[in-house]
Amino acid sequence: MNNKLLIALLCLVGTCAVTACKKVENGKFVEPITLYEKIKGSWQLTDLVQIDETAKISGIKPDEISLLGQFEAASLQLTLDVDADNQPTAYRVDGSAPELFPNGGFWDLDTAFPYADGSAPTIRLYSDAAKTALIGQLTIVSMPGAAPEMGLKLTRSTAGVPFVSYQYKLSNTNQ
Repeated sequence: MNNKLLIALLCLVGTCAVTACKKVENGKFVEPITLYEKIKGSWQLTDLVQIDETAKISGIKPDEISLLGQFEAASLQLTLDVDADNQPTAYRVDGSAPELFPNGGFWDLDTAFPYADGSAPTIRLYSDAAKTALIGQLTIVSMPGAAPEMGLKLTRSTAGVPFVSYQYKLSNTNQ
């Protein structure tokens, strides 16, 4: 066997032995990022669309209309507060927009992490700090990520049948 080939082979075996011993950090000491961390803070309304769910299902047009320039809707600002551990506390709605859901109270999410099946998480609104009196729900239709934007949907139903929805597009004012 050639000396150069033998040296190259020994170097390869030595390199493999050294790299095989290297401990790989798998992140088990790092707390995962929760949805609370992504949606906390102040959000300014950039668009509000009213969707006629009955017209949409029936194929009747128009089935939606932007309300942003009407009723002073553009003044709406939603603030979702968290404590030092990024756990939800209170929320408030500022501005002179019409009240489509209560302007203040307490909140949480139905899940702290994204659903594996891609289902939309829901912000639950409560009137009490113990979070026992549910007063509203907002579905998160688009989660903030690279862009500091979030989409929320409030749906009104009768006997379990939705008849009107309000789709909010918000921009994070903390960034």
